[in-house]
Amino acid sequence: MMNRSDPFGEEKLNKVQLMWYLFPLIGWIPSLWTLYRHQGNTEQRSVSRLSVRLTLIWLLVYATLWTGSALGSDIWTVRLLYLNGLVTTGYILACLSLIVRLSRR
Repeated sequence: MMNRSDPFGEEKLNKVQLMWYLFPLIGWIPSLWTLYRHQGNTEQRSVSRLSVRLTLIWLLVYATLWTGSALGSDIWTVRLLYLNGLVTTGYILACLSLIVRLSRR
């Protein structure tokens, strides 16, 4: 249990919640829930929108490259799947860098 006299308890809880929103691949679920229910403060809604946007952009690029690799020739398949891996790595690194930036705030 948190001590009510701790002035930083709520701030730490808010920071952990914001980090959860930015968690790669699954953070969009609580983010979308927060936006759907119109919950949270301005900062939580802002981070939620960022998380959902990042995930949707990654998913769109991932699906496009995967579909292109399935329809292309062998050389294009390898290139598109490699690019797909780079995009996924970039998405995960972007999410993790935002989490680190948030923790150092």
